[in-house]
Amino acid sequence: MRVLITGGAGFLGLHTARGFAERGYDVRLLDIAPIDPREYPPGTEYIQGDVRDRETVERAMDGVDVVVHAAAALPLWPKEEIWDVNVNGTRTVLDVALKKGVERVIYISSTAVYGIPRGDRPEREDDPLRGVGPYGESKIAAERVCREYREKGLIVPILRPKTFIGPERLGIFSILFDWIKDGARIPLIGDGNNKYQLLDVADLVDAELLMAEEDPELVNDVYNVGAERFGTWNEDLGALIRHAGSGSKIIHLPARPTKFILRVLEWLKLSPIYEWAYGTADRNHYVSIEKIVNTFGWHPRYSNAESLIRTYDWFIDHYDELKNREGVTHRVMWRQGILSVVKRLMMIHFPL
Repeated sequence: MRVLITGGAGFLGLHTARGFAERGYDVRLLDIAPIDPREYPPGTEYIQGDVRDRETVERAMDGVDVVVHAAAALPLWPKEEIWDVNVNGTRTVLDVALKKGVERVIYISSTAVYGIPRGDRPEREDDPLRGVGPYGESKIAAERVCREYREKGLIVPILRPKTFIGPERLGIFSILFDWIKDGARIPLIGDGNNKYQLLDVADLVDAELLMAEEDPELVNDVYNVGAERFGTWNEDLGALIRHAGSGSKIIHLPARPTKFILRVLEWLKLSPIYEWAYGTADRNHYVSIEKIVNTFGWHPRYSNAESLIRTYDWFIDHYDELKNREGVTHRVMWRQGILSVVKRLMMIHFPL
């Protein structure tokens, strides 16, 4: 069996390649970004190209049985590019897969499709979709394209993962880990008593393998995936801070004025923190995973705290090689912008 992983150079693509190779799949990657072959399983094929380029996608899909479509433009990218990659790129991948007779295409969506939580219950797969910003809106549109191709006969499982972390995950978490490493105080929007669910990348890969191998009629649906064991931000982030032992402490910021300031800084392009991230930070934000648990018996291995700790430990172990790698993907450090000034202020501990 051969799997094609779009977005194979990314954080999820790397872990997906390793997970499918361990299961015995031949792995092929498609990504516009280059890769370091040493990071991937032996025998991994790589094609450099864009999911919006039909000729490249056709070449990449030759002899493929399963596609994991993880390629996506991220929230910090230009609005037009987000839509083009996430919607038009998805249509190209699905159309080529249908014509090539590929067995199934696993689409990696996002819980960003639910938008800002409006209550205290978990989001369920049949809840209304209210994406925030170009990224969330594009993911909703891409899911519509997936349903369109299901009607044409293609098997298209849709996974909606919570924010996923694990070794080699940087992006927005690189800011948090950098502050903790240096003992800065960690500002939280609100009182920190809200529950916020994450997901370990290893558990997401396990869910992908289920979608690749289980009964086609069962997988041809949409499934939330997230941690089963999670607490409040105070509890889970507190566990990480205690583990780090750097002297960092959590401080709480009033939600409304803090969000206003972050919105202004985002508009001025002075901060990498985008609306969906700060908009959900003080809300109970978790999804129901009953559907995938009851259908397939899937259970995630890692809790929020365990995932945060193992990701942080990897960050510390590799910090010297990471600190000069900056960009806007999940595998590099994000430029902190004006937050670097805030960090310096958070490192000043005034006497009481």
